Amino acid sequence: MTERFGTLQDLIDQSKKFEPIRVAVVDAAQGLVIETLREAHALGIVEPRLIGAPEAIENACREFDWPPHDGWIIPASSDSTAAATAVELVRGGAADAVMKGNIHTDVLLRALLDKERGLRMSGRRVSHVFVADIPTHPKLLGITDAAINIAPDLSAKAQILQNAVELFHLLGIETPKAAVLSAVETVNPAIASTLDAACLTLMARRGQIGGALVDGPLAFDNAISVAAAREKGIVSDVAGLADIVLVPDLVSGNILAKNLEYLAGAVAAGIVVGLAAPVALSSRADPPEARLAGLALANLMHHRGAKVTAKAVGPEPSLHCAPQPEHACCPVA
Repeated sequence: MTERFGTLQDLIDQSKKFEPIRVAVVDAAQGLVIETLREAHALGIVEPRLIGAPEAIENACREFDWPPHDGWIIPASSDSTAAATAVELVRGGAADAVMKGNIHTDVLLRALLDKERGLRMSGRRVSHVFVADIPTHPKLLGITDAAINIAPDLSAKAQILQNAVELFHLLGIETPKAAVLSAVETVNPAIASTLDAACLTLMARRGQIGGALVDGPLAFDNAISVAAAREKGIVSDVAGLADIVLVPDLVSGNILAKNLEYLAGAVAAGIVVGLAAPVALSSRADPPEARLAGLALANLMHHRGAKVTAKAVGPEPSLHCAPQPEHACCPVA
């Protein structure tokens, strides 16, 4: 059985046992990015490919006394060019993963999700997972989707949840417990997310969502606190024990993740799933430890996951904003 992880440091330690992955860093000329890459390279997790303005990247490296190796720096005249270059490196077999640097998410996603030259896979939805290490919580918690899918419908939520479950399989959790969140733990026709949660629970029981125990609706307290679930008389294999929480929409998920980071001292590693290669997607304000954990996640996904190939996904429009509208995240099968 694959080793499982209790903390992000466990995840980083495990990633050091594998060969470093070649990471295409989009717009690498940022101090926090270089600081993270210097540590990840020293730990043997990554071999960087620093894309952007060469002089600016060299200056940033100099600040951290980290001279770049020959061939590390790849010139790009603009953010859009840098993002397209990273995608081409992956498609051409010269990079194994992508890391967001000092670039706006919308520009990066436009290249990643391009209908002809991106990293999309036919039949796969693209989604995002925060893997959060919370000082007051005994295990890692997956939060999805708080960054890409804005207002997913029932079908989209099933696919988003499946993506997160498959990620947690790679983290050594054979049957992750997934809580489908709402404001209450009972079905209320006036609250649409409770209806979706009930449907997702039934879908999982009938095999439409595989490899996980799924229950909902559950309020957040009932999802992570055994005491809260017991007090409310909830009988569930998931309540109080969730490994993954599926949020109703991007807004609620984003608020939840940032509350945990800024008020509870959590470190949250962000990763994009459902593409042909791992993408470490962090906020430009994220600390180095969150970015380092994201790179460790990318390393484990590359080495433990099935190798896949990007494919054109049909006549979908190019993407122009992030987070993404519904048609942008779900490809034509």
